[in-house]
Amino acid sequence: MAATNSLDQSRALAAEVYRTGEELKAQTARRIVGLEDVIEQVLITILTRNHALLEGVPGLAKTLLLSTVAEVLDLKFSRIQFTPDLMPSDVTGSEYLVHDQDTGERVFRFARGPVFANLVLADEINRAPPKTQAALMEAMEERQVTSLGVCRQLEDPFIVLATQNPIEQEGTYPLPMAQFDRFLFKIHLGYPSWEDEERIARMTALGPEGSLQPAVSRDEFIHIADALQHAEVPPALARYAVELVQASRPNSPNAPNSVREYVEWGAGPRAAQGLINGARARAFLRGRSVPDFDDLRALVPSVLRHRLVLSYAAEADAVSADGVANDLLEQVPCPGLSTRRRRRGLFRRLFDAIWTVPEQRRTA
Repeated sequence: MAATNSLDQSRALAAEVYRTGEELKAQTARRIVGLEDVIEQVLITILTRNHALLEGVPGLAKTLLLSTVAEVLDLKFSRIQFTPDLMPSDVTGSEYLVHDQDTGERVFRFARGPVFANLVLADEINRAPPKTQAALMEAMEERQVTSLGVCRQLEDPFIVLATQNPIEQEGTYPLPMAQFDRFLFKIHLGYPSWEDEERIARMTALGPEGSLQPAVSRDEFIHIADALQHAEVPPALARYAVELVQASRPNSPNAPNSVREYVEWGAGPRAAQGLINGARARAFLRGRSVPDFDDLRALVPSVLRHRLVLSYAAEADAVSADGVANDLLEQVPCPGLSTRRRRRGLFRRLFDAIWTVPEQRRTA
């Protein structure tokens, strides 16, 4: 009876998450054109109370997207423009001296910084110096801010979505790899298609949209996020996530040749946790109460691309982290992958290998 009740609760939660996700997508589509995969990964990040990196050229509606998502989910939104002269107190807040008229004494008061919000956009995070980045990273990890020995809890939920400009790298302070690991996803934003860009131009001509209706209240969202943490994950799925992460390390006996040749440091345990939590949220957003292997495999590039430290050989051979992640998906056996799909992948790799042989050798 208890198992039946648990299954019914899980199905009800999946239906609620699916309804919320569909409502968010419908509301967001009034302002944002395309970016369906990006919106889904942002929503997964928020549902799992994690953080994410967004990388794309300027003008791809990153700020508009995040402010719209915050509005539909009834979350407090804050944006921080990172610059070389930004100080840690500009992010977390600072103490200031005031005159207390009741006691006649001077006392310190704390002015809250922009991190005291639910959804924080750290715009161009790599433009701030390391000490400012470290202040934000501490807030991300501890969910609190310390000033003059007093710890102040941040609001729940607290999610940071940081952006990076891939074009201009002069005068920037790249995040250390240890700090990259604090982000669940690294999400790539590409240029829109011709049809989407035409729709963007038409929407611009029509003028701005009005206010949006929240899909859920903040308390309802917290309830959904809390319940999602206790949703069922099949043991075979958890084992597969660990096998993928283990195989991303060059000293692992199961590492494929691409990892041994092109990776210096593989992903840590947080990658497996991210794959499991992300797959669970993705399944619920699609109306299913139990995640499957396709949910997990779809998130592998976004979870691994910022956690793999590539070697100089990878740069010389133009091998990217996404290429290594896709090779892991091909080489590490997946229990949920049918024999027919395995053969199809084998034939595709064989065809690619033949096609990349120089033409004079193919025609010899």
